[in-house]
Amino acid sequence: MPRPKVHPANRLRANTACTACRASKKRCSGYFPCSSCIHKGRDRSCTPFKSLPNVGLRSRIPSEPTIEASRTRRGMRANLQNPLSQSHDIDTPNPEFDTLEAGSHSPEVTHRTHPRMLRNLQGERVYVGKAASLSFLQLLRDTVTQHIGPSQFSHNGGNEDMLEAESHHDPLNFSEEYCTSDEKSQFIQNYHVATSGFFNLSFSNNISASFIGSAEPKPDREKTRAAIIDLMVAIGAQSCLKDQTNLQVERFYFSRGQRMAFANMLEDPSMDLVRVFLLMSFYMLGACRRNTAFMYLGVASRAAVALGFHADSPGSISPNESDGSNDRSQLWMSLCILDLLVSSILGRPSAISPLLPENRQKLSLIATVPTDPSLVASYQLSLILDEIIICLYSEKAASAEKADLLLCKLNSWSEYLPRSLRTSSLGHKDQSTFQEHTIGSMHVACSYHFAVILVTRPFLISALSVRLTRLHHNLSTGDPCSEIPKEDPAHSRLAAACIDSAVYMLQTCLEVHNSGFLLRNMCILKAFVFAAALVLGFFKFCHRDVDSEIDDVFRGALAILRMLASQSAQAAHYLEIITMLEAAINEQRQRLAAQARQRRSQYVSRIFSLNDSPATPHTQTEGDDEEVRHATTIRSQSVTSYPLLHSDDGAAATVTPPLMDGTLFDWEGMDLPLWDSFPFLAESTTI
Repeated sequence: MPRPKVHPANRLRANTACTACRASKKRCSGYFPCSSCIHKGRDRSCTPFKSLPNVGLRSRIPSEPTIEASRTRRGMRANLQNPLSQSHDIDTPNPEFDTLEAGSHSPEVTHRTHPRMLRNLQGERVYVGKAASLSFLQLLRDTVTQHIGPSQFSHNGGNEDMLEAESHHDPLNFSEEYCTSDEKSQFIQNYHVATSGFFNLSFSNNISASFIGSAEPKPDREKTRAAIIDLMVAIGAQSCLKDQTNLQVERFYFSRGQRMAFANMLEDPSMDLVRVFLLMSFYMLGACRRNTAFMYLGVASRAAVALGFHADSPGSISPNESDGSNDRSQLWMSLCILDLLVSSILGRPSAISPLLPENRQKLSLIATVPTDPSLVASYQLSLILDEIIICLYSEKAASAEKADLLLCKLNSWSEYLPRSLRTSSLGHKDQSTFQEHTIGSMHVACSYHFAVILVTRPFLISALSVRLTRLHHNLSTGDPCSEIPKEDPAHSRLAAACIDSAVYMLQTCLEVHNSGFLLRNMCILKAFVFAAALVLGFFKFCHRDVDSEIDDVFRGALAILRMLASQSAQAAHYLEIITMLEAAINEQRQRLAAQARQRRSQYVSRIFSLNDSPATPHTQTEGDDEEVRHATTIRSQSVTSYPLLHSDDGAAATVTPPLMDGTLFDWEGMDLPLWDSFPFLAESTTI
């Protein structure tokens, strides 16, 4: 009898099989550990039969390091320890990881997050890419609506506005004389703390001191330097506790610095021009003006290109400019870090990204003065972050093999991270210096975890969607013969890495928050915390069991956002979203628990409840039936619970349901069967 016809998809063979599958002549999935070894509990011993590059994560970690790999690791170690060496290798991983082997069959996931068009303050449409947390938020809202019906989380707001604060152009009753030189110095110190790990504008302290308390500068160059000092003071005041005095200082110095920036400095590019627009961009991020910050970064990028910052040839810098090459390189790295971070947060193409391919291998820096190690680490990480966006989010589907390659690069980067960025026990005598170092190390760590989340989030969506479908299938009373979806082992591993990275990020932020070192306005940190909280919220929504560690860090994210919400409208909106997500998670868990009880309680049921209608129907008259339904409706409304919002003093206040036509409108009491026609399910919301 002829053998049955094999489906073409089943004829696909992996490039190499693991040792166990080859010995038993079983089909191997081709990535390691393979699905067969995972099923049999021998995933730790699953190794490829023949070492081939780019076939899986374990196959790229040979037991004996090759000469090329050793050379690459030595170069990476030298880069982080002596970042201004003349031959500075930026690309961290082994060169053999840069390309995928043709014909490899890796499991892919189609992106379920999609770009969105939102409205700015002027009503114009603005673009938000699929890599942004806002796009992931919309996917999460759709998932929640699909499983528990309409809720406050899934329909928070009703428009497509991109939440931004309006700019202030009203005149201030404030003078520079009201701010003393000591206060300016303190604000500038706060600026250094707020930008630690992101900025190093190479603006020496003696120049800063010479402009503090000086008279109105006359030459254009001095006006430019004065604008830089004003913007530093504004950023420092923005990060302090917002009272009336600090608010006036912030608005006065930013307005004056902005006026000087647009007076005549756009006529000729200069290093100070790049510094000014970098500072204005950072300030606008803290002021909840993300679109303005994005445009200011574009001006800074074009000025840097005109000055030749992107050139990697030593001959591009003349000998008489060699003394300033250190300032140029640090300013270029600062621009790359902020531009690539903001672009990845918003999911938009970067102005710096097209210039990076020729700078990934080498960065020629002539000066030998050591620089800030956190700046170099963040710069190298930003290059990998740009590669993540290009490799994973520019395609329709994300490949597990490409994700493995990118994670390998991130691991190589973290393996040789200087010890000074891993610990806070450096014995700083100055409290402000210790705070600056702590915040810088936290920024580097959070940027790393954010990069891991971006790599693995598509696979988290795939794995948790399958897990959520299987959970509802197991608890339902439907056809037991129906096909149960299965998770791909590679996707499950990557999803676990996404969860772990979100947990580590929030644990790091909580430690710094509990130490009292966090500032009152952290413009990049609030985006990091929001992205991690959404990941953990999605995980909690898809699981009936409670994980105490994840619940603790999830509540910690709420605590951090609550502290930042006092001065940031964006953080306040993030807090509102995460709080409503927590309420949806609790409702989902209650539904799953009720389904589980219903499934196992086949011989017993509840027959009396004070608040609910009887589970067992009984004979009654038509009038009695109407009275029971009316009384039940009143009682159910009287005991409806709503999520709690905590104020700054720790007190909890109940969120009242919205009013509609003068009566309470109970969102949580809506049943999905009553909403068969719900035309705005796919509508976007305020974010």
